[in-house]
Parts: sequence; C-alpha cells; structure tokens
Amino acid sequence: MERVDVVYALILDENEEKILMVKNIKHDDWTMPGGAVEKGEILSEAVVREAKEETGLTIEAGDILSVNEAFMEKYNHHAIFFTFMAKVISGEISIQDTETIADTAWVSIEEADKRMPYHKEGIRNLLEKAVPYVFQGRVIEKV
Repeated sequence: MERVDVVYALILDENEEKILMVKNIKHDDWTMPGGAVEKGEILSEAVVREAKEETGLTIEAGDILSVNEAFMEKYNHHAIFFTFMAKVISGEISIQDTETIADTAWVSIEEADKRMPYHKEGIRNLLEKAVPYVFQGRVIEKV
C-alpha cells in the first residue's frame, strides 16, 4: 500500500459556532476543506493550498487537532489524516476546484459531528485537546 498524507482545515466562523464544510463530488460526502499533501510540501503549506483551492479563502494553519489513519483498500492507500485548526485571513468563499468540490456550507458543530463520524469524541473535544504543530523544531504560531 502506498502511504498518503492528507490534511484538513477546521475553520470556525467568527462566533465559533459553525464550521466550514465542503461537499466532495467524487465521494458524495461533506468534509472539512482538505486533500493530499504534494511532494515537497510540508503539512501546513498543504492545508493552506487545499483550503484555497476548495473554498477560495486564504487561511492560516494553527495547532493540530487530530491525527487519524486508515487503510483505504479501494485506492491501495495507507492514509494518515492531519486536522489543523485554521483561521481565515482573507478572501470570499468561491470554489476554485469545481471538478472536486460541489458546494460549501457553514454548519453547526453538532451537524458537523454528524457529517464526520470519524471524529468519535466530537469537534468540541478536539478543540480542547489541540497540540502545537512543529516543523523542524519551529512551532507554527497558534491560530
């Protein structure tokens, strides 16, 4: 199986009550903005790029909220999923990657928990357990 790193951005609204989600055309499901890390990218660069492609927003990556993994036999992948806290820096929602993303929506944290059952402890619990993201000994600034 090929190892694949995947990053996601958990983007809260200004009131920290809703999460920005995207609807993936290929998988016909809702997720946080994200995707595969490209060769030569570090994780924080990948999550910023993926969020821009899928939402049109420029974000800043913060702490790591979770690390999950799965064997995706359908694709012959061993995937490691990194979920980052993220903050919108600029831009308006405008899907750039229309071949992959069908829609975006701000959804309540409770609704996001239903749409993303792989975070068993729930989004609010993730937010309480964040850990700093470190690249080559340098802590990336908190969001």
